[in-house]
Amino acid sequence: MTGMVLQCHPLSEMGFVGGIAVHVDRAEGGCLQMKYTLHGLIEEIHFPEATQPERTDGLWQSTCFELFCGRDNDGSYVEFNFAPSGQWAAYAFIGYRAGMTELACQPPQINCTAGKGIFEMTVTLALPESLRAVDVMAGLSAVIADKHGRTAYWALAHPPGKADFHHKDCFALQLEARSAA
Repeated sequence: MTGMVLQCHPLSEMGFVGGIAVHVDRAEGGCLQMKYTLHGLIEEIHFPEATQPERTDGLWQSTCFELFCGRDNDGSYVEFNFAPSGQWAAYAFIGYRAGMTELACQPPQINCTAGKGIFEMTVTLALPESLRAVDVMAGLSAVIADKHGRTAYWALAHPPGKADFHHKDCFALQLEARSAA
């Protein structure tokens, strides 16, 4: 299991999120398990109400956690959004923000717990067939909205300028393929 700390984008609203850590485990068969741990003023964060877990667009407009991944030598990539409500989204791109289509995939398993000063989301996800047996570059990120309309953007790395999780600079984690040996 690999653990990392996300960085707050310098132009983001600050003060209500103390930090976000992510642990990633790439299992055999192309499955990923990610655990996002958010520390901060949990009572100030706007968490979407729990609902039927289903594919939903526009999750990035509120609190959600994200995964981007693709091959290092290829411009195509996939994006997954996971909301505390249990809703999710998955998209495929042929290049930087180009050719977006809905990604056919199995629904991820999303489990959330919250306590004083901490929120945790665990996501279990099957990667698309094309990424299951190869090394991938991954970007882990989060959009955190509070109850006062402020938004903070967190990622492993940020490109210069405004927050842009689709930018290759954000794909800062190499996930090596697991062998069956």
